[in-house]
Amino acid sequence: MERALGLARQALADGDVPVGAVVVDGGGNVIGTGRNTRERDGDPTGHAEIVALREAAAVRGEWRMGDCTLFVTLEPCTMCAGAIVQARVAHLVFGAWDEKAGAVGSLWDVVRDRRLNHRPEVTSGVLADESTELLRAFFRDHRM
Repeated sequence: MERALGLARQALADGDVPVGAVVVDGGGNVIGTGRNTRERDGDPTGHAEIVALREAAAVRGEWRMGDCTLFVTLEPCTMCAGAIVQARVAHLVFGAWDEKAGAVGSLWDVVRDRRLNHRPEVTSGVLADESTELLRAFFRDHRM
């Protein structure tokens, strides 16, 4: 999660919402990293989780992440939660809750929906204070 926080700080420096993500395989190897790139790339799908999952899939040469853990600093949105399910990520670890757009328990609970074919294990609140403070600083500066 520390590495994901570092990526979130990079997103902040780029003027984007500070969210970072890291994909670790079953052997403990980092195979994908990402940070929000929506502003930099003008891409609405440039969320940290999507960027990290794309990189991990390229490294692996396949889309299935059945032995992987995704660490992300903010509760995933519906798009990212859907991608986590579709990629068959084994374990999701996130920091801050997203009361406005979260899809892992805040507004929706996509990853635990029994109608879907995969449900990752979820651990929440890891380094939540650090993740939350980065987000607060970003929005405080952008609302002035």
